Amino acid sequence: MGISETYSRGRDLAVSRPFVLVVVGIIGLLAFDLVRQLAAPGGLTAGQLASFLWDGLVVGLSIGLAGVGLSMTYSILNFANFGHGDYVTSGAFAGWAVTWVFAGAGQFDLTTLLFIGSVSTRDLGVSAFATPLAIVAGLIVAAAATVVLSLVIDRLVYKPMRDEGGISLLIASIGVALALRYTIYIVFGQRTRGLTDAQSVPQLALGGGFEVGGHEVALVLIAAGLMLGVHLLLQTTKLGKAMRAMADNEDLARVTGIPTERVVRFTWIIGGGLAGAGGFLIALERGAMNFQFGWVLLLLIFAAVILGGIGSIYGAMFGGVTIGIAQSIALVWLPSEFSTVAAFGVMIFVLLFKPDGIFSGVTTA
Repeated sequence: MGISETYSRGRDLAVSRPFVLVVVGIIGLLAFDLVRQLAAPGGLTAGQLASFLWDGLVVGLSIGLAGVGLSMTYSILNFANFGHGDYVTSGAFAGWAVTWVFAGAGQFDLTTLLFIGSVSTRDLGVSAFATPLAIVAGLIVAAAATVVLSLVIDRLVYKPMRDEGGISLLIASIGVALALRYTIYIVFGQRTRGLTDAQSVPQLALGGGFEVGGHEVALVLIAAGLMLGVHLLLQTTKLGKAMRAMADNEDLARVTGIPTERVVRFTWIIGGGLAGAGGFLIALERGAMNFQFGWVLLLLIFAAVILGGIGSIYGAMFGGVTIGIAQSIALVWLPSEFSTVAAFGVMIFVLLFKPDGIFSGVTTA
C-alpha cells in the first residue's frame, strides 16, 4: 500500500467515521499515561500492573466460559437465552450444596449443610486445598445438575416453541429466568452466603506486591482446560462437525441427514454443563454468592459474546478475556464502581470497527 493510498483511506475514515478517530486518540492518551505512571517514582508499579492483568484474566476466563454456552445456544437455536445467567446461579447453588455436604459429613447435620451458610466457613474449612474431593464433587454436580435443568426446560418450554421464531423464545427465556431466580430465592433466601475459608487458601507472592491466590489458579487452569475441550470437540468429532453444519445452515444440515434434534440436545448438554461449571468456579474464586449471582453476571456475559461476535464460540472466549482485562485495567484511572463502564466502552470501541464482532462470520468453528 503506497503513501497516497494510506492517506486517502485515512481521510475517508476521518470524514465518514470521525468518532472512531476520537476513540483511537483517547486510547493512545491512556496508553501514554500508563507508561508515564510506570516510569514515575512512587507511581504505578510493575507488580500492581501485573496484578491488574492477572485479575482481569481470572474474571475474563470465567465470563468467557459462561459465555460459550450462551453463544452455542444462539448459533444453533438462534435465540438469545436470557435464562442463561440463572442457569449459572442454579449450577453454583447445586454444586456448593454438595461441596458443603461432602466437607461437613459427620460434623454437621445434612439439612444445615444443604442450605449453605448456616455454618461458619472457618469451622467447615472448605477450600480447593483443604477439601479437594469436596470441591471436585461439587464441580461435577454443578455441571450435571445444570445439564439436567437445561434439558428439562428445553423439553417443557423451548421445544414446543421451536418453530415460533427467536423473539418468542427470547421472551420465554425471560420467564424461565424469573422462575429460576425466585425459586432459588424461596429455597435459599436473599442473603449473600460465604462459601470458603479464606485462611486455608494459599497466596503465592511473586514480588512487587503481586500475589496469586490458589483459587484463582484453580479457576484459570480448569476454565482453560474446559475451553480446550470445547475446541477439540468442535474440530475433531462427528458431533462437532454436525454442530458446525447446523449453525451454518439448519435446513441443509437436516436435508443431508444430520440428526438436528440430537444436535440440539447436545447443545444444551454442553452449554448447560459449562454454565454450571462456570458458576461454581466463579463462586469458588469469589468465596461468596447470592440468588442474583448469575443475573448480575449476565450483562457482562452478553457483552463478551457481542464483542467476540454473536454465535462464535471462540469469540465468546476472546471477548470474555478482553472484557475482564479492560474492567481490571480501568482501575488505574477509575474507582472500582465505574470499572464496568470501561468494559462496555471497549466493547463499543471494537464494534465501531467491526460491527459484527471480532470473530464475525465464525460461528461454532
